[in-house]
Amino acid sequence: MSKLPSDAPVQASTQATYDAYDADRPLLMRCACGQDHAPSEHDAATRMQSQDELSNDFIEASLVKAIFPQDSVRRRFLKAVGANTARAAIASLLPVGALQAMAQDRGPLEKKELKIGFIAITCASPLIMADPLGFYRKEGLSVQLNKTAGWALIRDKILNKEYDATHFLSPMPLAISMGLGSNQAPMKVASIQNTNGQAITLHLKHKDKRDPKQWKGFKFAVPFEYSMHNFLLRYYLAEHGVNPDTDVQIRVTPPPEMVANLRAGNIDGFLGPDPFNQRAVYDEVGFIHILSKEIWDGHPCCAFGLPESFIKENPNTYAALYRAILTASYMASLPKDRSLIAKVIAPTQYLNQPEAVLEQVLTGKFADGLGNIRNVPDRANFDPMPWQSMAVWMLTQMKRWGYIKGDINYRQIAEQVFLITDAKKYMSQVGFKPPEGAYRRFKVMGKDFDPSRPEEYLQGFAIQKSAAA
Repeated sequence: MSKLPSDAPVQASTQATYDAYDADRPLLMRCACGQDHAPSEHDAATRMQSQDELSNDFIEASLVKAIFPQDSVRRRFLKAVGANTARAAIASLLPVGALQAMAQDRGPLEKKELKIGFIAITCASPLIMADPLGFYRKEGLSVQLNKTAGWALIRDKILNKEYDATHFLSPMPLAISMGLGSNQAPMKVASIQNTNGQAITLHLKHKDKRDPKQWKGFKFAVPFEYSMHNFLLRYYLAEHGVNPDTDVQIRVTPPPEMVANLRAGNIDGFLGPDPFNQRAVYDEVGFIHILSKEIWDGHPCCAFGLPESFIKENPNTYAALYRAILTASYMASLPKDRSLIAKVIAPTQYLNQPEAVLEQVLTGKFADGLGNIRNVPDRANFDPMPWQSMAVWMLTQMKRWGYIKGDINYRQIAEQVFLITDAKKYMSQVGFKPPEGAYRRFKVMGKDFDPSRPEEYLQGFAIQKSAAA
């Protein structure tokens, strides 16, 4: 019998894994040690293969299939680069050691089939990519991702228990927990889905109006009242002496409709989530005036959350879901993987956007619509830490603009909704190094925010709802 090349057993084993994944049947691998075995010895060796190796092969297979969904293209890739090269590349993308550690912290799942809502924006990258990359399945979960038209519908479906968990705008769980704009129901923020990742985009006809003082009379769109987009736009306008309640109009518009409204002239601009800022540039109808990170670098945007009742009734399922989301967040947080993520989330069932648009957003190398190519690697970031100081800041802005009436206990609400202890526990398992504390301080447009003094901060603004009334 002629001897095979040294890579052949690994190549065969890897291809068998991918074939097994394609057929959606159990992953049964041949021995990859390079030695000949009698059939009985081979069977015994296969049975002795560690569960960790099986799990890693499953994740590798999931990743390759997500990148190359067509069988013929996938096979050509494996044949061209060789299995060892493919494995090395995939290992660089995944925190395999952390995944192995997480496998030790499991309990029987109370509920395996879950429905999760999302809006088709890059903010939801971790939640979305966990599906094609197999992270939900790795945790024993069968997840149905439901693309949803707008945030009000997201809110209604989570309240009606049509969704088990959902992609939220970060302020939404605070608002729902307080009964603002909806029936009251306790909601929890398990993790922040993304930081930064927004921009103020204006119609091309306003290229000569870069000073916000020139914007009086403008019509702006934001995705929802209880959104960082609304609060950051209001903050930015007010800091430039423009009263957002009297000098401009701010309209709630679903993100997928923002570019069309800009093109039609129904709005002059929007502070919206990506990829729609970049899509306006791509479609040659708008330009990026300022990235949201230039207003507050590291600000939260969207969150992953779920009802308190779900956590109490399904603690093991909750832990498994948390692990899957944070595993994806870890991968998304690595700049070197952004081009891959753009490819994974681009298809119709997810964002339905050109890969070129998503890659510009995620890599931070982008055209701004003004003739410039900018390089801002952290234009969008994926730090999942749900700082409770972020929640306090959101509450100050809700009160500033009249969404909250009367006195509130900022710290109590922040700690009830933002699950920082759970986040630190599971973040440490997937490769993140959780920072200390819960109330990190930060600056918004150069102004310090001290979360221990929210009322003092609030009273320092010259323009707010009470002054406009």
